[in-house]
Amino acid sequence: MVKRIALGADHAGYEEKEQIKKTLDELGIEYKDMGTVSPDSVDYPDFAKEVAEAVAKGDYEQGLLVCGSGTGMAIAANKVRGVRAAVAWSPDIARLAREHNDANVLSLAARFNTAEELDQIVRAWFAADFEGGRHGRRVEKITEIEEETGL
Repeated sequence: MVKRIALGADHAGYEEKEQIKKTLDELGIEYKDMGTVSPDSVDYPDFAKEVAEAVAKGDYEQGLLVCGSGTGMAIAANKVRGVRAAVAWSPDIARLAREHNDANVLSLAARFNTAEELDQIVRAWFAADFEGGRHGRRVEKITEIEEETGL
């Protein structure tokens, strides 16, 4: 089980981030909330970058991001070398992102998932572990792409 994560959201995901904290507390997962701190409009890349860099540096084992669709945050986070951010809209997608892709940042869609769905997705994410094996070879190829392209 992951012990420490970096948590971030933009204005569209602020309320959901606050609700997700309750799930994290129940699961015994420590987190650092890197913002935003209100539903006032902000730029999601700023928060995605902060969370992604904290994960890439090893300060936190994983990251969790929330924005309107999950996509913008994931795109921004994936610009940081060593980050494999996945958008998950169901528990199965979250589980597979961990098991098959060794994703280390979860990005959630506040505008397209209910609070109950988000809770289930978060629980599935943290219950899953990377399977390695043939998936390890594929994840290594992702790392090679990063190195080749200079990301």
